[in-house]
Amino acid sequence: MMPYKLPIIFCLCGCLVQIHPFEWEDLDPMKHIQSTGWYKKIQNLMSAVFGNKYQIPKGKGSYSVGCTDLMFDFTAKGSLLRLYYPSKDGEPESTLWIPNKEYFVGLTNFLGMHRVMGKFLALYYGSVTTPASWNAPLRIGEQYPLVIFSHGLGAFRTIYSAIGVELASHGFIVAAVEHRDQSASATFYFKDEFAVKADNKSWLPYKRLGPQNVEYLLRNGQVLQRAEECSKALNLILDINGGKTVKNVLDSTFDLNQLKDTIDKNKIAVMGHSFGGATVIQSLSEDDRFRCGIALDAWMIPLSEELYCRVPQPLFFINSERFQTAENILRMKKFYLPDKERKMITIKGSVHQNFPDFTFVTGRILAYMFSLKGDIDSNLAIDLSNKASLAFLQKHLGLQRNFNQWDPLIEGEDINLIRDSNAASITYLSEYLE
Repeated sequence: MMPYKLPIIFCLCGCLVQIHPFEWEDLDPMKHIQSTGWYKKIQNLMSAVFGNKYQIPKGKGSYSVGCTDLMFDFTAKGSLLRLYYPSKDGEPESTLWIPNKEYFVGLTNFLGMHRVMGKFLALYYGSVTTPASWNAPLRIGEQYPLVIFSHGLGAFRTIYSAIGVELASHGFIVAAVEHRDQSASATFYFKDEFAVKADNKSWLPYKRLGPQNVEYLLRNGQVLQRAEECSKALNLILDINGGKTVKNVLDSTFDLNQLKDTIDKNKIAVMGHSFGGATVIQSLSEDDRFRCGIALDAWMIPLSEELYCRVPQPLFFINSERFQTAENILRMKKFYLPDKERKMITIKGSVHQNFPDFTFVTGRILAYMFSLKGDIDSNLAIDLSNKASLAFLQKHLGLQRNFNQWDPLIEGEDINLIRDSNAASITYLSEYLE
């Protein structure tokens, strides 16, 4: 299952046809291209094909939004997070969306393409920003609910900023975990203190499903690690909230002491997309500090059947119309237990990639070709998902906000929503299994 099909194959082939020939054995073909007049032509071609407007949506709430990266424990067993938070009002700035070229190389590895394609991705997307102010001071004076966010297969911590920024603009602190189970397209750690000082990152690549691997066994082991990483991230944030001194391994001007007494420990949720949706359910079953969970287009294969009766917290499934199958929906339905809050909606005309940021930074033609956009406008799709999420979080975290204005969305009451699921044969199969 490939959650991310970046629309680059067609474009790059088109680019390469027009490039002055070079040998692929060259150590750095991009250096050759940049030294010729073709460099500008390639950029212009890519702009024409991809579209040249980067419009990751700004938060619609009343809070300004800040963003920083946190790493606790430099080893591969530590935690790496991107934090979105309400910031002090000030001149808005932007944060680099994908901060290292290795992530672009990781994406090409995940997609099974030549490494040089990662340099083309970095060339075009390397300067894209997300609408949050880097290392901005935290807005203090109140306590915020906390959301731990888990990314999908082949993703990483930074590419769900449209969700993180929106929640933060409505008064949440969002910690987007970068998983070290080798389900991320790339992630990094440091081998020792000397490597930390030299900023010498060690990169952990995506692990492919080999012919010897049984998918369930590999993915179940990964989802167990992912849930542990979500709880570990929660532990660290609550330690800081309680006044414990914790060192951020990364060179950052963000003062962690600002987070002291800013988290409402009774208002914590877990949220995730695809493999991250499965991680939500696993985390709920293991950690009752998570008061509720929101699974965005969850991929259910990694979860064991024993979990069906082990998730007492409220659970909200928000699905795309084109990704879900009858089998996957039936797995979700098995979590529907008497007296347990379960909700499910489907966004009409949406695709699996309507939840990550790539849907906003690619041109319409190739985005449609490679399913990065659905028939529904990408901004409308994420807006429906975010508003329904806010309403659900208010209800189950006991928030005193105005998010209940979107309660009808939880029930699928909108022209662009389906209550429950559209997946074929769901009703028939459900009745048959009963």
